[in-house]
Amino acid sequence: MPSKRHKVLTESIKRLLRRNAGNHLRKIVNKTHAADLSIVFPSLPISNQLRLFDMIGSIEKKGVLVSELDEDTFHDLIEGIPIEEIVDILDTMAPDDVADLIGRLPEEKATSILEKMKKEGSEQIEGLLRYGDDTAGGIMVPDFIALKEDLTAKQAIESLQKEHQDVEMPFYIYVVNEYGNLVGVISLRQLVVVPPETQLREFMSIDVFSVTTDMDQEEVAKIVARYDILAVPVVDSMGKLVGIVTVDDVIDIFREEATEDFLKMAGAGGEFVETKSVMKSTRIRLPWLFASCLGGIIAFFIIGHFEESLHEYTYLAAFIPVIMGMGGNIGTQSSTIVVRGLATGFLDVRDTWAVVGKELAVGLILGVTYAVLIGLVAQFRFSLWALAVSVGLALICSMSVAALVGSLVPMLFVRINIDPAVATGPFVTTAIDIISVFCYFQIATILLGL
Repeated sequence: MPSKRHKVLTESIKRLLRRNAGNHLRKIVNKTHAADLSIVFPSLPISNQLRLFDMIGSIEKKGVLVSELDEDTFHDLIEGIPIEEIVDILDTMAPDDVADLIGRLPEEKATSILEKMKKEGSEQIEGLLRYGDDTAGGIMVPDFIALKEDLTAKQAIESLQKEHQDVEMPFYIYVVNEYGNLVGVISLRQLVVVPPETQLREFMSIDVFSVTTDMDQEEVAKIVARYDILAVPVVDSMGKLVGIVTVDDVIDIFREEATEDFLKMAGAGGEFVETKSVMKSTRIRLPWLFASCLGGIIAFFIIGHFEESLHEYTYLAAFIPVIMGMGGNIGTQSSTIVVRGLATGFLDVRDTWAVVGKELAVGLILGVTYAVLIGLVAQFRFSLWALAVSVGLALICSMSVAALVGSLVPMLFVRINIDPAVATGPFVTTAIDIISVFCYFQIATILLGL
């Protein structure tokens, strides 16, 4: 959600556009950070977006802006920019960012851009595009500092001064053997404090955290976060150093993955739809709600099966929302805790039964606590002990089973390589609603019948 500052900026730009105040617009656009402009652009018609884009004086700033735009706005804007200008903008950007943007373009336009880019730059981009978008190879930066292990500290410093002035992450010097295989890493501080004639192999750290080109980007981000490093080297299947993933990319990964998980947990798909059209938003969310609809139909047939009990004991209907709601809430809590633990690496699929046992115990304790509370309410209101016991037992069953399902399903999803975030959406809540209704009416029918 835009901040108050962004709302003020958006309104100011819209007002100046209506007044056709070109000079003032130019000043604001060039003084405002590109990341802030990327929040303003989606609220403007494409003609005004192109007008503001042309007012940006720095080509580097244009690159930052297009890389920050959401997908729909990016596609609309890029269609109105001449291909020569697009090439000029991309030439100023880091190869991994360029690969990301080109990967979002239609194939025909992407090919045209690559043909017009400088040969060396286009070869780097094509190399990155060979890897999956969500892998270490797809997000890595191919510019890094790699020096031979037999160089001295003095020679290494001279190499940094002459050949590696424009490297994005100069804090780590990676050491390779004669075949280009990663064998060690040195910090910039280490390099300047050792005697000048010391060879790199003598003081490099051989305990290097590295990732392979096919590793999922979320796993890469976890490694960088776990070991508090600014970059992680990427190696191919032969152990050859081919790139690095930097901490700024990791921040973007966490943001993307968190957004995707929250949307899936809410049953709204895995794609951010706030800026999309009504029809597209509807199409994305429609299948996710089908599970809820199907669950409601099943619950309807379950209640219909106990129609005689409900007709004879109409007061049973009063407690349906409480039992379903409490079960749904604790199920969501359990699944959210487990999904979060899996996402951050604090939980492992090998911990399945320990985690499920703990959540089941918590659900049972909470179930007993609220069963006593709701049972007392039922007894006070209807003065019928069988009803009070039925509601209490149903609540214990509902909350215990909900905690079990909410913690077990994400773990099972991980085992079969399905995103566990899906488990906290309609699938878990719908299953819990069905189980809760069935347990409640089954218990109530038996006890009230007695």
